[in-house]
Amino acid sequence: MQKINKEHKEKIMKEIEKANNEEYETSWNEKGLPVSKKKSEIQKGKQSRAQGAKFELKVRTELESQGWIMDKWTNNVDLEENKIVKAKRKYNPFKKMLVVGTGFPDFIAFKKVNKNYEIIGVESKMNGTLSKIEKEKCVWYLKNKIFSKILIAKKGEKRGEIEHLDFKERFPKFFA
Repeated sequence: MQKINKEHKEKIMKEIEKANNEEYETSWNEKGLPVSKKKSEIQKGKQSRAQGAKFELKVRTELESQGWIMDKWTNNVDLEENKIVKAKRKYNPFKKMLVVGTGFPDFIAFKKVNKNYEIIGVESKMNGTLSKIEKEKCVWYLKNKIFSKILIAKKGEKRGEIEHLDFKERFPKFFA
């Protein structure tokens, strides 16, 4: 018989207390431990994901109207191995299916310019803020000449407006 750590026991008891509360929804993680989340936070997460997906679609349609050929980018960068890898698919337990679209950046776009093609990466962020890891991935893509430039699409000042920021212009310190 294994002895239970006192702190671990207290944590489980706290989660069980929350489970009896109407404000929380309890599920079990990979380790078999209860995890309680506020129902209001779950609702905010659903709304946020839906708004993000709607914004991605809007960015895609706008760039397609400008003559860009767009596709979902399903690869990612493994910074430790210094190579491009296939993005991991996420499992949606509610729809019981694997979800595609976890690559970085969100889209690859190309357009014919004279006899050549310009190939860019497009990342959709409603607030335009990239995490440290996302910035490192952008630098890797640009230094290895995977994309000629990476655009960060964010909401503009006016309602319905989309701003496209060039990563090199926004973060010149990475290329000095």
